[in-house]
Amino acid sequence: MIGIDIVQISRISKLKAKYGTKFMEKFLNQNEILLVKSDESLAGFYAAKEAVSKALKTGVGSEFSFLDVEIFKDKNRAPKLRFKDDLVKKFGIKNSDLSISHDGGFAIAAVILTHF
Repeated sequence: MIGIDIVQISRISKLKAKYGTKFMEKFLNQNEILLVKSDESLAGFYAAKEAVSKALKTGVGSEFSFLDVEIFKDKNRAPKLRFKDDLVKKFGIKNSDLSISHDGGFAIAAVILTHF
């Protein structure tokens, strides 16, 4: 299962400026908020969570919430995904890969999920 999302960084910057931490808490947990160092990385995290919803083919709603998945960094500082246990069981997620990039005013994320 593959999901890709692209977001304009200025759009995320405006939402953060208007709503502050409350905006970030809608889609990030406290560990993720600590990882965000710039609006570019914030936009990348947003795109990553949208890409997960597309890979699951659910969108964001009753079947999948932004807070059902956590983005963390491995020992090499590469972004990784950690899913809530009930989501792993529901969708049969075995492995996941995540790539995030930003350039030219946009952030993009690609997610690949494999299942049992």
